Amino acid sequence: MAEKLAIHGGNPLRIRPFPDWPIFGEEEEDTLVRALRSGKWGRQAGSEVAAFEREFAEYHRAKHGIAVVNGTVALRLALMAADIAAGDEVIVPPYTFMATASAVLETNAVPVFADLDLDSFNIDPAAIEAAITPRTRAIIVVHLGGLPVDLDAISDIARRRGLILIEDAAHAHGAEYRGRRVGAIGDLGTFSFQSSKNLTCGEGGIILANNEELAERCRSIHNCGRLPGRAWYEHFLLGGNYRLSEFQGAVLNAQWRRFDVQATARETNGKYLSQRLARIPGIVPQYRGPECTRHAYHLFAFRLLAEEFGMSRERLLEALAAEGVPCSFGYPLPLYRQPLFLDRTFGAYGGDAVSRPLPDYRRENCPNCETICTSQGVWLEHRLLLGTREDMDDIADALEKIHASRAVAVADR
Repeated sequence: MAEKLAIHGGNPLRIRPFPDWPIFGEEEEDTLVRALRSGKWGRQAGSEVAAFEREFAEYHRAKHGIAVVNGTVALRLALMAADIAAGDEVIVPPYTFMATASAVLETNAVPVFADLDLDSFNIDPAAIEAAITPRTRAIIVVHLGGLPVDLDAISDIARRRGLILIEDAAHAHGAEYRGRRVGAIGDLGTFSFQSSKNLTCGEGGIILANNEELAERCRSIHNCGRLPGRAWYEHFLLGGNYRLSEFQGAVLNAQWRRFDVQATARETNGKYLSQRLARIPGIVPQYRGPECTRHAYHLFAFRLLAEEFGMSRERLLEALAAEGVPCSFGYPLPLYRQPLFLDRTFGAYGGDAVSRPLPDYRRENCPNCETICTSQGVWLEHRLLLGTREDMDDIADALEKIHASRAVAVADR
């Protein structure tokens, strides 16, 4: 007889907590005090941000790193540096945080949505190719959950079509594609250090570049349009003060010393958990091909095939949480179904509405994204993967327990 589920009054499989996030200690305190006592609290006079930029860029094998106030600004500045103009089209995935598309609008360009590959949760190269028009100028890819997109195919499309390729690597610190760290493979790469991210200082972001001209433009735009060696009150490009503070840089320098150990733990635990969950009927972990030589696992994502598992996603999440495993269904809507796009409340943004009218986003339909959002997508946070092998077994055991009692769980509804 199947074990009684916690949602039916049985004992939860797990009562001890998973690791919390962020993880911090004396190192963070020491670096913050060091920055405080230096009296140099701004990026221009201090050394904390500059040191972090160098280390982060070198680690990802990029020539340049420009730290900014957040990941959204990193995307917008990357688009500005690439000279994306009013009315230009930028292809983006619909399954991502709003910033990937809103940054396009804020540069007066037009987001064009291309569907996902259902197995990987990542943007589908074939859908990108189909979405290209004479107005397309750039592609933004998102390494969803820390899994690199198909960079071979997408880089080839960008080269053949003369398009700028920007990697939104907000989930993908340290992820590798064929041994190369993402964020430095496209023309520009952006990362976020917001509170939930695998590397955090509460807020913040960075732009990576290997192209000297693009890097110089990003650096100027993030520093009020100034240029190195010129006067403080000379401004050459449209920009603003998007510089990261020395206190945030100090926290990042301390967090950076923890990063590789944490990234290794996520990779090891994520691989093991995928192997265990793949044996459960109706549970399909995010597909990871051999070209992914390191997954960042900002999210552990899997699909629920409700008919095969024997339970709806809503009931599964309720049952899993009751067993002591926190989880969510992730992004609830494709971006084009957000009120901003349905109502096109872009204000002055989004290009020239007269000569280059905006799409009617109410007509958008990306079937794979709709499926993941409405019925199949499930996420576990990266902090869970910082635990032990026994913690991973608890997650898998909880799902096996629920599957074994699925008939009772469904009948109880």
